[in-house]
Amino acid sequence: MNLKTWNYIGLLLAAFVMVGCGQQQELIKFDASAIAAEEPEPSVICRLFLQDHDTRKLRWAHVLQGNPPSLGEIHDIDDFPVLDAERQNLVQMDVSQGTLLVGVRDDAGGEFQSGWLLLATGVEEEAHGDHGHWSFGDKPRIIAQKLDDKQGNPAHLYIYRDVYYLANDRNNGYTRIDPSVGDGEGEVDVPQGFHAGGGHHITLAVAENTTGYGTWIDGGGPNQGRVDVTRIQPEGNEEISYSLALPTGVIHGATTAADKVFFAPADGICWVTADLEPTAEHADAEIHHISLGENPETKKPLRTGAFATHRDYVCFVYGEEDYATLGLLNANETSPQLVSVPLPMQPGNGPTVPAIVKAADGRRLVFVFHDHPGNVEGDEFLSIVQLDPNQDLDFSDAQLLKTIPVGHSDVEGHYGHHQIAFDHAGQYAFWTNPGDSTISIMSLKDLGVLATVPVGGKPTKLIALGEEDHGH
Repeated sequence: MNLKTWNYIGLLLAAFVMVGCGQQQELIKFDASAIAAEEPEPSVICRLFLQDHDTRKLRWAHVLQGNPPSLGEIHDIDDFPVLDAERQNLVQMDVSQGTLLVGVRDDAGGEFQSGWLLLATGVEEEAHGDHGHWSFGDKPRIIAQKLDDKQGNPAHLYIYRDVYYLANDRNNGYTRIDPSVGDGEGEVDVPQGFHAGGGHHITLAVAENTTGYGTWIDGGGPNQGRVDVTRIQPEGNEEISYSLALPTGVIHGATTAADKVFFAPADGICWVTADLEPTAEHADAEIHHISLGENPETKKPLRTGAFATHRDYVCFVYGEEDYATLGLLNANETSPQLVSVPLPMQPGNGPTVPAIVKAADGRRLVFVFHDHPGNVEGDEFLSIVQLDPNQDLDFSDAQLLKTIPVGHSDVEGHYGHHQIAFDHAGQYAFWTNPGDSTISIMSLKDLGVLATVPVGGKPTKLIALGEEDHGH
């Protein structure tokens, strides 16, 4: 107890003495709330949003300061639609401009009910020169949604220049959703624009908010290796300027960095120079190829499946088991050269999409889980790579820092994987352990796990928003 609390107790004892000694004693009521009021509520580190795959619900909670940090009460999102747990899934989600967008996918190619929901997160940042102050006073609420049988079964979600792009797989295109009006009261009219491009299972890159590159997943036929190039317009655009033909198909990854656009086909990585004025005359754009080697057993070319970016670097993983690797490409180079960091893993394991954070101490860290199907038993791990040990912004010296054990996943196809998120200050990491119904909290200072907290259900995808407000 603090000094004020002891003084308060002392006054109570003195009161007992004063009314005693041969006089009829009066009952002194002890107001515990007065002491409780002196104990400050723990400050909020950040707000977590997590998907529960068991119930198909989106939930939220505050991470509270303490030794160790703890998780506050877990809440459901008010008025969140009840999804059919047998037929629908929550898919990718992300945050931009104080909003969160999450996709909904069904088992009928979008003909049952699919689409998206946009939430105001209730988390606000007030900029103060070289820093900001975060507030968490408002509850998250739904401000727009589109769920019906015409949304084409979204899967992948991207943010480019603070704008959402949601792939409508069965509609062979994607929707540009501008969240800049997301602070209105009640539901708001969110600007949307459908763009033709890509097909069947779309990945997407948008260069400088002007040109979209939508990919086709086809591994054969006329759409093998196809990438549609479309001019981005706020109101939408159903006219494809031209299409590229990569040397191999099954494209499952696209991003942009510096002045280049990168793709993940069946063989290695392809890239082109970003076309900011797309016209049909540019259809002969030069396609560059970067080999990732071959599988030592099958002799098939190695590939990646998704990208992450940091500064002008493109980060990805490829290979599996003892030849699993983190790959890096500096998009500022005229001809990007592959930088490889080995991430050896146990039999049956492969790497997940890298997650990158700049920690509060300035270190740039990459986190990669060791992933395996649900029918593979064994311990599970997380590898941590330091991108720039000498801090010269050249990541060619990237190296594996450590590999630590983590809780269990519970993989069912695309669902039940670990996912990691970071507070905005770069002080903490949080990840889900779906097979254990827990969330782990790590200090990014010493990379030690501070706590593992039960949350129930099957926590999967995760977002952290905000940072602790230390005042001036």
